[in-house]
Amino acid sequence: MTALTLTDVCKSFGAVDVLKEINLTVEDGEFVVFVGPSGCGKSTLLRVIAGLEDATRGTVEIGGDVVNNTPPAKRGIAMVFQSYALYPHLSVRDNMALSLKQEKQPKSVIEERVSKAVQMLDLGAYVDRRPSDLSGGQRQRVAIGRAIVRDPKLFLFDEPLSNLDAALRMNTRIEIAELHRTLSASMIYVTHDQTEAMTLADKIVVLRDGRVEQVGSPMELYNNPANKFVAGFLGSPAMNFLQKAPIDLPQGGTLGVRPEHLRLEKGGRIKGTVTHVERLGGDTNLLIATSQKEEMTVRLFGQDSTAVGASVELEFDNSSAFAFDTNEQRVAF
Repeated sequence: MTALTLTDVCKSFGAVDVLKEINLTVEDGEFVVFVGPSGCGKSTLLRVIAGLEDATRGTVEIGGDVVNNTPPAKRGIAMVFQSYALYPHLSVRDNMALSLKQEKQPKSVIEERVSKAVQMLDLGAYVDRRPSDLSGGQRQRVAIGRAIVRDPKLFLFDEPLSNLDAALRMNTRIEIAELHRTLSASMIYVTHDQTEAMTLADKIVVLRDGRVEQVGSPMELYNNPANKFVAGFLGSPAMNFLQKAPIDLPQGGTLGVRPEHLRLEKGGRIKGTVTHVERLGGDTNLLIATSQKEEMTVRLFGQDSTAVGASVELEFDNSSAFAFDTNEQRVAF
């Protein structure tokens, strides 16, 4: 069964078009990530799916049912917010159980679902605590547990890790991935962090200015970006773009080369000077000012002794490079 189908979905606030002709299918059990820069429309799209905003035009289907006129509570979705949105006066157990009590579920059902979520999220030692007695990561797990107990058709995550520090973000990201594997549930996850997108998604939806730029698996988008925007958005360090390329390109075109596909090589086609070095232990990033007055980043695996001010020559394989035309679309070369 298809978990979600969006057909020609548009959303306008007055004269401002925030979402423009969005067409998307999320399959049952699929983990889909909406990614893009701030203001691209990803959170608005999530709110339209949830029913917190009405689509100006188009159709939203959840589990095969058109839900445009269905209130959020009746859509069969559960949403996890960036802010946790926990009730401070309630315990962990009561926060998780509240929505089920409001639905007037039998006590036995409530206890079974809450116990299952507590065990799944390793919250057994905290069920009687209030949110103020929990860490940020524990609060987010409670918020996720509150979603799990509803047994929804579709989970919606709105930048759930943004308030956590780096170590907690990684740990919670792993927990969410494990949760998806355990539940085999359909999940839509909004983030501006391309690392989260690459590591969590079965399918990534890249958005820009309210439009879908490309949809595909993480590796499909990384290896075969449709345009310059997608190529530059996915990957860290970001792809290098050169207007003055050492190969023939379409008139006015741009060459794209990922930092890890560049190498230091005597006689290389690109010459430049090292302006900055980032020594990361396992990797070394060199920032290069080329002789054509363009900037590039080279990612070297392992430790490297190249110093700031050094003259370098760079080479790459044409097969690993990308060419983009004046409309920023990928072209063959």
